[in-house]
Amino acid sequence: MIRFAASFLAVFAAAAVAGCSRDAPPSGDAARDAREVRAADAAGGAISADNLAGHLRILASDEFEGRAPDTPGEEKTVAYIGEQFAAAGLEPAGDDGGWTQAVTLERSEIRGAVAASFRVAGDVRTLANGEEIALETLHPAGGVDMKDVPLVFAGYGITAPELDWDDYAGLDVAGKIVVVLVNDPDFETSTGRFGGRAMTWYGRWAYKYLEAARRGAAGVLIVHETEPAAYPWATVRNGRAAPQFDIVRDDADRHHLRVRGWIQRPVAERLFADAGLDFEQAKGAAQQPGFRAHALGDASFSTKFDVARSRITSRNVLGLLPGSGRADETVIVSGHWDSFGIGQPDDSGDAIINGAVDNATAIASMLEIARVLKTGPAPSRSVLFAALTAEESGLLGATHYAANPVRPLETTAAAINMEMWSPDGPTRDISSWGLGKVSLERELEAAAVAEGRVYSPDPDLEAGFFYRADHFAFAQAGVPAITVGPGMDQLEGGVEGGKAARARYFAERYHQPDDEFDDGWDMRGPTADTEVVLRLVRTIADSGEWPVWDRDSEFRALRGESARARTRIR
Repeated sequence: MIRFAASFLAVFAAAAVAGCSRDAPPSGDAARDAREVRAADAAGGAISADNLAGHLRILASDEFEGRAPDTPGEEKTVAYIGEQFAAAGLEPAGDDGGWTQAVTLERSEIRGAVAASFRVAGDVRTLANGEEIALETLHPAGGVDMKDVPLVFAGYGITAPELDWDDYAGLDVAGKIVVVLVNDPDFETSTGRFGGRAMTWYGRWAYKYLEAARRGAAGVLIVHETEPAAYPWATVRNGRAAPQFDIVRDDADRHHLRVRGWIQRPVAERLFADAGLDFEQAKGAAQQPGFRAHALGDASFSTKFDVARSRITSRNVLGLLPGSGRADETVIVSGHWDSFGIGQPDDSGDAIINGAVDNATAIASMLEIARVLKTGPAPSRSVLFAALTAEESGLLGATHYAANPVRPLETTAAAINMEMWSPDGPTRDISSWGLGKVSLERELEAAAVAEGRVYSPDPDLEAGFFYRADHFAFAQAGVPAITVGPGMDQLEGGVEGGKAARARYFAERYHQPDDEFDDGWDMRGPTADTEVVLRLVRTIADSGEWPVWDRDSEFRALRGESARARTRIR
């Protein structure tokens, strides 16, 4: 495990107790130790690999406890980022002139044992939570107590009128538990309606929960399969074991299902067999146009668990570099600071999900970009650096900011988000998440070429990354947005080496305790990637043009409304 000086922690703890961690940077030994992170190249205009590694060494240390919201790890994280923003020369851009924007969240945490079982033809099969099933709830009623609730199979759980597709047609699922498949029908068998293997919004678990809740279902169980989900069961288990968060909603009782979760495919196969059905045949039928949801015989589901609910305040950390020409216009540079905190121990006994790659790498890059931009000529547009909370709980910090912006969205030119730089060696290329259909993709390509590299579109469109990063919350508000991530064509290993490294990360480290920083990391990749993002930010901040959504983007109309509002503001 990576640890840093005890003196640093002692002063950090004292600062947190005194209340300084919320808006003021730490001082004394803590500040001196933190300044060492910027020792290399402090006066220059280049991204420093040593600085990036120094930030990572701290943010992904065990002392930050996995950076979960509403924990001592959040206090240390927020304090550190605020201190670094101050040292870079940014202006506080949060609430009441401080560094932070308060993000009020509803917190739900399962307390005690989880009882779960299927009943088919009078026979009861108990389910081990975390191993066979992974349950959660965000419903305001709190604790869950369900007995023999009927089970129905709704294919992929999709209603898409524009594609002439409705898995729920002809079946009332009110008060029932809906079993659905992960992803969408085109992942394995192309219908020609869902864009091939590229995951759509309909394939995301968040959509499936929302659609079932809209229809009055009591709950949803998603059948987990690693390839179409794009992550292993360990990722599902660890995510459900952690406390769950949501923004405050007036319609929470209708927005949220009473229970939701995942089951392993072998569990689904056994359930279907007990109900007299073949799972693979049912799955194949669900991939064909005209599929209709149906009951799973007389199968039912029971579960009971206690839930502790509370309302907590987490924080986005915001720092502003004022523009020199069009200071009222804004370019947002973002990344999420949160990880999953302390979860279930792995085989080695380690329970801290340090989140080094995901997403301390982006925060380290953000801090370096802020430092370097401040050392040079001021950009024409203002640049807002936003370290966002609760991304892992559903992009909640970004969603809160988009609903409560500190600078108008109408005059926000772009949101440039960063995620998960790779420590596995430099690549010839750099990429972005999903098929963005936005001019920022061309600007990113130009920035890459200027740095002697190339741009590669997302090679894993089937993973649905476009819907899994904070830029999506800005896109839904109409702001041209992009998430920049690492490429895959390694200088030493080629595309095959890059694919292998990525597969290993998602199988062994993603959302798991092994996502740790190591001094043996090859920092050439994150450094070169950060240089490209720096160039992209400078380009957009100095440009007189406004980034735009492409004509076939679902967000273009929203930006049109925003542009008209911008004209009125001026």
